[in-house]
Amino acid sequence: MASLIQTLAVAEYLNFRHAAKALGAAQSSVSARVKALEDDLGILLFERHARGVRLTDAGRHFVEQVTVGIDQLDHAVKTASMVGAGRQGRLRIGICALTSGGFLDQLLSKYREVHPGIDIDMTEGTARKTMMQLRADRLDIVFVAGAPEPPDFHARCIWAEPLIAALPDHHPLAGNSAVAWPDLSGETFLVRHGGTGPQAYDHILLRFAGNFSAPTIQRLDVGRSALLSMVAQGFGITIVGAATSLMPASGVTFLPFSDELEPVPFSAVWSPFNRSAALRNLLDLANAMERQVRTG
Repeated sequence: MASLIQTLAVAEYLNFRHAAKALGAAQSSVSARVKALEDDLGILLFERHARGVRLTDAGRHFVEQVTVGIDQLDHAVKTASMVGAGRQGRLRIGICALTSGGFLDQLLSKYREVHPGIDIDMTEGTARKTMMQLRADRLDIVFVAGAPEPPDFHARCIWAEPLIAALPDHHPLAGNSAVAWPDLSGETFLVRHGGTGPQAYDHILLRFAGNFSAPTIQRLDVGRSALLSMVAQGFGITIVGAATSLMPASGVTFLPFSDELEPVPFSAVWSPFNRSAALRNLLDLANAMERQVRTG
């Protein structure tokens, strides 16, 4: 590499002495390295004369090609350095839902602001689906409802949200300040197949198990907006995290639960073998924001 750099300097200045001065090297050293390179290549790169040198045709072609190669190498080194520092690269994120104004939305917005060089690929799906993609190394990190403890991954609770009941505006309980699970006995619950639907389904069964009459639960292959629209139209009720109540939902009343003492945790899950600086920076930012929310 030193021989190539010195050869390029001589090609630029067309003078060994000037090239050596620019490089901060001895003229004899530069001359010797260039001569050794010519011997190795078996071609004459420079024609020497009393006032300096000039490139041969072979030398001109060689210098042009080497310049391109060194520029590419320099770009590769700089790019690798930026990726290693988390300033450039790609982050593949799996989510169960993303609500405008919610913690995850704020986290990703802040991350993109602080790390504009990172391209974010987002995949939405159930916890089971995104975990399968994580295990297949198709995702770098997933955010799921609950506090999982997978034996093969790191998991950390990042934020929590109160559980909210979503009722149609014309529901008899819509005028209350809060609801309790016994109030909802006999109701028809609507839950999604996707997103956090499976966790909502399990939670409803858990709350009614052995306490009240078994609920009617309809599982639907719809998005959150369609689900809330069906609630507004009186097809049934549902349960959501508090962030969902920030969504515009005409005809829907959101009420907190008086008998849900703990908010619903949401966790990040990632591989212990993933050394991505972009991932580390996201986790650090999530921790800082979580602390700010807790102390603020």
